[in-house]
Amino acid sequence: MKQHGLWLTYGLVFLITAIWGLNVVFLKVLVENLPPQTMTAFRIMIAGITAIIIVYFARSLRGLTIREWIFTLFGMTFGVILHHLTLALGLVTTAASTGSLILSLVPLATAVLGMMFLGEQLTKMRVLGFILALAGVFFIQGGSFSGLKLSSGEIFLFISMFSQAISFIFIKKATATLDSKAVTAIMNFAGSIGLLLIALVLEPGGLAEMTTASAGVYVVLFTSGIVATGIGHMVFNSAIQKIGASKTAIFNNFVPFFGVLFSVIFLNEVIEPAQLIGFVFIVAGVLFGTGYLERVWFKNQQKRVNR
Repeated sequence: MKQHGLWLTYGLVFLITAIWGLNVVFLKVLVENLPPQTMTAFRIMIAGITAIIIVYFARSLRGLTIREWIFTLFGMTFGVILHHLTLALGLVTTAASTGSLILSLVPLATAVLGMMFLGEQLTKMRVLGFILALAGVFFIQGGSFSGLKLSSGEIFLFISMFSQAISFIFIKKATATLDSKAVTAIMNFAGSIGLLLIALVLEPGGLAEMTTASAGVYVVLFTSGIVATGIGHMVFNSAIQKIGASKTAIFNNFVPFFGVLFSVIFLNEVIEPAQLIGFVFIVAGVLFGTGYLERVWFKNQQKRVNR
């Protein structure tokens, strides 16, 4: 991959992480004004339709092999249905800033899964990263052993985080032979139908409640669906295809930063000192745990040897 194209990919993924940080705030607004599961189904359907339109004009859709269908459907199950469903449920009772910090563990979880299923090596630096990240989680949820019990909202957010990490592994396998835009379109549209079926069972009055919000809430709904989820996941999945799941997942480190920043600005949330400490520990844990610092150190050593 040429250097110019690489930096363009990095820049686009960085922009998407900023949008995703803002999207956590959007989701907090949406779950407070609309039935969470029904809203999520329609939001993902909007994203799916957006992706299908882009794929149609890009002429990126073709018939899938059985192998591609399996990886895409598993990616949809974990990355769309389970991830977005538990994310909405978690944000009903949990602050958007806390949700952002928990979601910052995605790169670390991706690295762990990479070692388990892709044969990536477990090193001392990665072990240190796992320990630092766990310490970060400890500080996020209060910084004391008396408060170690997670709330139901936090448990949902941890499930959401881990589900997204699992989906990255399947997306990487699917995009080995299939265009990432097609994968995104299929995952979002098919996933939204699954979410809607679940919502009809768990929220019988959800469709009626979807018509009760103000115009501003619907603007947020369509912005979240089209920009953050539809276009955002298309760009992110394209990066996974080009530079790999672990490297792309590293950019998720920026999501909690923007999430916390926008939560303070738009929701007037208060960030506790323990949460800031937790954020620092998680970022350090991710940098060690994903192998990023090892790669930087190795490259510097190679440059010294070649001088």
